[in-house]
Amino acid sequence: MYYDLNNNKYIENKVAKSERFLYNTLVGRCVLKVITTKLSANVCAFFLKSRLSKIAINKVIKNNNIDMDEYLPKKYKSFNDFFTRKIKPEKRKISDGLFAVCDSKLSVYKINKDSSFKIKNSIYTIEELIGEQKKYKYALIFRLCVDNYHHYVFPDNGKVIKAKKIKGILHTVNPIAFKRYKVFHENTREITFLDCDNLGDVCYIEVGALNVGKIVNEPKKTFKKGEEKGHFEFGGSTIILLINKDIKINKRILDNTEKDIETIVKLGQRIE
Repeated sequence: MYYDLNNNKYIENKVAKSERFLYNTLVGRCVLKVITTKLSANVCAFFLKSRLSKIAINKVIKNNNIDMDEYLPKKYKSFNDFFTRKIKPEKRKISDGLFAVCDSKLSVYKINKDSSFKIKNSIYTIEELIGEQKKYKYALIFRLCVDNYHHYVFPDNGKVIKAKKIKGILHTVNPIAFKRYKVFHENTREITFLDCDNLGDVCYIEVGALNVGKIVNEPKKTFKKGEEKGHFEFGGSTIILLINKDIKINKRILDNTEKDIETIVKLGQRIE
């Protein structure tokens, strides 16, 4: 189940048949070894940037109930052009305090003293996620799906300390994969260390996913709260914020995470 924070209701999580096949069957997991590679993602990306891929746009809009009135009108040249569409500025307002950095399904975890936290069957450590030992107190995981707006923003004013990439494979970020794989450790990641005015030491991680051939970040050294940091090209994807400060989180979000229920949030929405 998902919980919609805007409408205060629970929504059933429907897993695609293709993902059930790939992650729940022996044959599917053999196929998975091929399609989670960077080469497979590049082939997929080549097609999705072609004019031929436009035939999929209307079907995706219909199947995912995407409200196109929220987006700037445009004649799309390819499916990827549609996927990276821009939203009307008035449709996403940045709230005071701690807010969602993207449209997504959110879970929040308290990081233990040994710098680890558990997602379903997997224990993650900070060193696994970012390739070095650092201390953080909270992990905010924003999981994006195909119907989401795939641009993301900075959580505060501040400056970039350093950035790096960790190469990996490209599992789906649907929770069906979490039962068998340490997805956030195995997938390709881009990592940016931030020094924020109010949030302090923040690590901002973009996680690539199945069919995501590219993570596009803006080359910024300083930034303002709510300013765009970057966007994903086609596929599901995830943002992880690691925060080394005591923060307040909406109790409903915390309670849902305890029950393995993700909370649907919109970019700019207050999550305190």
